[in-house]
Formats: sequence, structure tokens, C-alpha cells
Amino acid sequence: MSIRKIACLALTSVVISGTAFAEDAAPPKLSVNDALHAQLPEAIRTSGKMISVNNGSFPPYEIVTGTEMSGASADLTDALGQVLGVKIEHETVGGLPALLAGVNSGRYQFAFGPVGDFKSREESNDFVDWVKEFVVFSVQKGNPKGITSLDTACGNRIAVMAGGSAEKVIQVQSEKCKADGKSGAIEVQSFTDQPSSILAVRSKRSDAFFSSQAPLTYFVSQANGQLELTGVGQKNGFEDLYQGAVVAKGSPLGPVLRDAIKVLMDNGTYGAIMKKWGLENNMIKEPGINLGGTLPK
Repeated sequence: MSIRKIACLALTSVVISGTAFAEDAAPPKLSVNDALHAQLPEAIRTSGKMISVNNGSFPPYEIVTGTEMSGASADLTDALGQVLGVKIEHETVGGLPALLAGVNSGRYQFAFGPVGDFKSREESNDFVDWVKEFVVFSVQKGNPKGITSLDTACGNRIAVMAGGSAEKVIQVQSEKCKADGKSGAIEVQSFTDQPSSILAVRSKRSDAFFSSQAPLTYFVSQANGQLELTGVGQKNGFEDLYQGAVVAKGSPLGPVLRDAIKVLMDNGTYGAIMKKWGLENNMIKEPGINLGGTLPK
């Protein structure tokens, strides 16, 4: 059986066993904000829909099963569609580079994400930030390799998401490990989706998975005691880490999404959905455009 098939089965198990992770109550229906609808690009108003692209499951934000998506991002885009008076559909591509390329080419109107916002990425895209995130390690129960920080990652096999910010940080740290003569370079193992990365740690093919705290908390809660988090409460190579939706550089859609998310924050919908999915510690007071910092060089 292929790794991808195993990962899909693992994710299905997570989704089934994790139904209690979120409350079942559906958010109330919202009214169309006519002023924001009028600010949408004409092509979107004419078609009556937008496509939000994702690069696979990123629980509890994005849980992709076949052609369907659930999770906090799905609930929030449903609410956004009601406020903007359009239908928001979801499509999946393989990896972050393909996601960004699809947005920039106009094939997809945006990616709701959340995707990490960094100054280097802002050169080609605009980000509408709606959460604050932290990056930590997921390790086997008992942390047999003693991985608690970037320094202690030296000489170990660290799984990361391909093309993501954590991959860049681990690659930089690996060079530091070699230069400092510590326990050797890090073996960086890049995966295209979260389930494959988690499976690698659970099957002991990776010593840790370095990624966003919110989805890792979700996976650890579903791992039957096999996994735990480490490195919590540390910067781990990052400045303040904002994440959000992605649009093409200079797209008029960016300010509209920002203002629509602000509507959801003001009327309580954002808070209710974030709490429903256990993300209250990732909430921010108001959305912003291009709030991101820099990555290590």
C-alpha cells in the first residue's frame, strides 16, 4: 500500500474519531453585505462564485476528504460567502508552490488557508491575515530523541511540509548544526501534506514533525497517546507568525476579504467558529493585510 493511501486512511480515521473535537452546532445564516458585494471584481459578481484553493488537509483548519472540505476554514468561507453574496467552492492542489502559482495565474481567486505570511512571499502575493500561529514539534510519546528546540533537532530526522516556512527554518538550522560541529546535519524530510508527515513520526520513520501548533495539537489529540508536543512557548526560528488568505499581488479582492472577515469578527461568527474548532488561542482582534515578518536567512 502506498504512503499516500496509508495517509488518506489515517486522515479518515482522524476525521471520524475527531468529530467530537468540534461542536455540531451550525452557525446562523448571515445577511449579504450589499456594499461589500458591490466591491467584488465584476467577474466574480457575474459568475456568483469564487474558488478557494488548498493544498490538502491542514486540520483543524482544512480537512479534505475527496472533493469535500470541512474544518474551521470551511466554516469561515461558508460565512464569508453569505456576507459577500457569492458561493465559495474549494479545490485541492499538490503543495504550496502549486497553490501560489494557481492564485497568481488567476485560475483560483484566492486561498483562504491559513497560509504563513512572510515579507518574501509578499513580493508576489498579498496576504489577508486572520490568525496568529506558533511552530512546534510533534514527537513520539516520551520524546525518545530529546527534541525540545531547534538546537536539539541536530542529527535527527525532521519532517516538514514541502515549500512551507518550517522547511526553510529547518534547512537553515541544519546548516547551523554542521557549522557548529554539533550532532550533525538535520535530515530534512519534506512531505506534501500533514497526514503523511504525522504518519512518518508515528511509524518512526521521522523523529519529529515541525509545523504549526494548531494542526499538530489536533493530530496529537487523535493519536491514541502515541504523540506529544515539544518546543511549546518558544519562537523556534520565527518572529510573530501571522497566517491568512492569499490573493494575487495588488488584487482588489484583498481589501474586500479583509473587510468581510472584519464583519465576521464584529458579529461574533469568527469567534464562535474558532472556538468550535479549539482555535481560541489563535484568534486575532482584527484582520490585516501583509502583517508578516521575515524568515531566517
